[in-house]
Amino acid sequence: MSPSFSDSFSDGTRSVHAGLPAPVVGEPFLPGPVFAAPYHLDPMTGPGENGYARTEHPTRRALEAAIASLEGAPTLVFASGQAAITALLLAVLRTGDTVALPADGYFTVRAFAEGTLRDLGVKTILVPTAGPYPDFTGVRLVLLETPANPGLDVCDVAAVSAAAHEAGALVAVDNTTATPLGQTPLALGADLVVASGTKALTGHSDVLLGYVSAGDPELLAKVETWRKQTGAVPGAFDSWLAHRSIATLDLRLARQSANAAAVAELLLSRTDVTGVRWPGLAGDPSYPVASAQMRRVPGIVSFDLGSAERAGRFLSAAKLVFAATSFGGVHSTADRRAQWGDDTPPGFLRFSCGIEDTVDLLADITAALDASA
Repeated sequence: MSPSFSDSFSDGTRSVHAGLPAPVVGEPFLPGPVFAAPYHLDPMTGPGENGYARTEHPTRRALEAAIASLEGAPTLVFASGQAAITALLLAVLRTGDTVALPADGYFTVRAFAEGTLRDLGVKTILVPTAGPYPDFTGVRLVLLETPANPGLDVCDVAAVSAAAHEAGALVAVDNTTATPLGQTPLALGADLVVASGTKALTGHSDVLLGYVSAGDPELLAKVETWRKQTGAVPGAFDSWLAHRSIATLDLRLARQSANAAAVAELLLSRTDVTGVRWPGLAGDPSYPVASAQMRRVPGIVSFDLGSAERAGRFLSAAKLVFAATSFGGVHSTADRRAQWGDDTPPGFLRFSCGIEDTVDLLADITAALDASA
């Protein structure tokens, strides 16, 4: 499906038909995974459309077409979100460059910058997602993560992109939390999109996946060269699982967002819960920008139970909430972020709403909070 075709339909239709081949009598809607590393070559002219699976693969290409139709630009998929974001950074940055990273974004990216990038002579400046933003003069790349993980602050992508471009910097947006059905950063002025497809995009907690999208062919070619030479590609079955899962993205996000709205309101009503954040709440600091910039708010809520011990008791008491360090899946999950290295209070929880019936989820959370008090 081409981006121009998909743009004429609503999100649910776009998700169901993303990346599907033209109908052929007797063929499946979505072809199964191709399990092959080498392909037949022409003895005289060499490879056809596929030569070797590290560089070309039909199942991976179909998934890339699907994500491209949602993000609005050509896309490359990777073996994980971390593989995608490190490929972007290493393909774009050179010794002597400066990169601006979110101070409150995914902590592993900061660790990569403070280690590998520093050793390569790349300077890092850390900027809070909610600002204030510095003068970007001399910065090569500005990486935004909005909503930020795990604190859920939001930034104005169009405004920051305009300021960065005026200073001569590129802008990349980590779209993991929002997904392309929540926002399309390229349409807001960003140069690149990077995301972990492990989370809500595929949503079944069974795939590791990342991707990079860009409208500039030269920029994306640099990232593709990096991928070809390092081999950080997903396998055929993971690519097929991911493509199959995208069909239900709109349905999953709708339930997750509705659950998050209900959970956030429940938590706000409790005197034993503090720091409730969800960008869809009218009183949330992120609401003004999120409501203007995003088509839908994701199903992630954050809050503080006051101590690591109470957070542990809450997770142990909950029957429908799995303790797990991911988000965006069909099962509700939560984890205490301080244990992973995030600069958060000891009782801070990132809560990812699944697609359970809202009434059941609220009852389970209420019982778990009461039991853990």
